Amino acid sequence: MFAVVNDGARAQAADAETVKILALGDSLTAGYNLPPGDAFPVRLEAALRDRGHAVRVVNAGVSGDTTAGGLARLGWLLDGEAPDAVIVELGANDALRGLPPQKAEENLAAILQSLADRNIPTLLAGMYAPRNLGPEYIAAFDGLYPRLAERFDVPLYPFFLEGVALQDRYLLSDGLHPNAEGVQVMVDNILPHVEALVERARQTSG
Repeated sequence: MFAVVNDGARAQAADAETVKILALGDSLTAGYNLPPGDAFPVRLEAALRDRGHAVRVVNAGVSGDTTAGGLARLGWLLDGEAPDAVIVELGANDALRGLPPQKAEENLAAILQSLADRNIPTLLAGMYAPRNLGPEYIAAFDGLYPRLAERFDVPLYPFFLEGVALQDRYLLSDGLHPNAEGVQVMVDNILPHVEALVERARQTSG
């Protein structure tokens, strides 16, 4: 006798093998002023699938979000279908508003602690403060990401806008947000780090 597997069972099995990545961030993740298909999570999922990874990248980016906003909505994001891995990209709006780096660090620490408590592999994407905020603010803000990565033993991608910031050809007219080409540069640069995250997620779940 041969077992008959219906389409629903196949779909469930395939979904069980798919690594769900939650991209928790602000407008840089959300895809500010871009067509939906050009948002960072969509481009990242496509790049990972092109390299043979069975993944689903969920866009949990909210334009204007601060570290406090990300922390406030983390609970319900995790209470549903829990992700297998998380990319945390927050802090740019804290710096743009000149909010205290110490508070941003506290909020990100709370996020990382919640993910650690759930044993969810995490990649922390760092940001740099605007250079016009003064050396003390810059040192405090830029340094919080390496400190958190060491404290929580999570990998750090030092600068989410690596290769894109200050490059007009990769930015929208506001000079802050990536255009579609810029998003692709971001994806290409971070891809090896996310592939390592996917592998950690598989090891954790396996």
